[in-house]
Amino acid sequence: MKIYQASLATMLVALSTTTMAIAAAEPQKPLPAEAIVSSTQVTATVTKINQATREVTLKPDDGEEFSFVASEDVKNLAQVKVGDRVTATYAEALAYEVMKGGQTVSPATVVAGKSAELGARPAGAIARQTTVTVAIVAIDPKVPSVTFQGPAGKTKTIKVLHPEKLQGVKVGDTVQITYTEALAIKLEEAPKK
Repeated sequence: MKIYQASLATMLVALSTTTMAIAAAEPQKPLPAEAIVSSTQVTATVTKINQATREVTLKPDDGEEFSFVASEDVKNLAQVKVGDRVTATYAEALAYEVMKGGQTVSPATVVAGKSAELGARPAGAIARQTTVTVAIVAIDPKVPSVTFQGPAGKTKTIKVLHPEKLQGVKVGDTVQITYTEALAIKLEEAPKK
């Protein structure tokens, strides 16, 4: 229950902090759907590696060194050498779709991942996607704001940044929110000297 409430709160806060507002069109047009996507990439150099303990030390291009112990899931650690470059790309997306009527649906999460085959260049990726459907229980055009209620009955009110996008949206409509995040890591050999 607490995990669901935290997930719902996180998604709704993300919905408001990414400056998304419910966008509705004229009654004859479809109800709104929108997505916001962002990504970040970090590159670091392997400065130390202990194959026996699986401890790896990296130094990002713009930061301080840090160390971690690679899990047994990292099948090709023996290929990693000092000077190799590790690139990590993190991406996230938040999408929503307003629907007439409907009912709230508890969050559903799907996780998928893949690592390099044994003997291949070290690499891996993991992604997680969570979808929840919430109901619009109040609209205050004066603020302007919208109050959502999730399947467990908790409510969250967010300010709408573009009030004109509330046209056609009504109490009782539902909003399907999908939050996706992914991380991909790859290794490049140290440049030849």
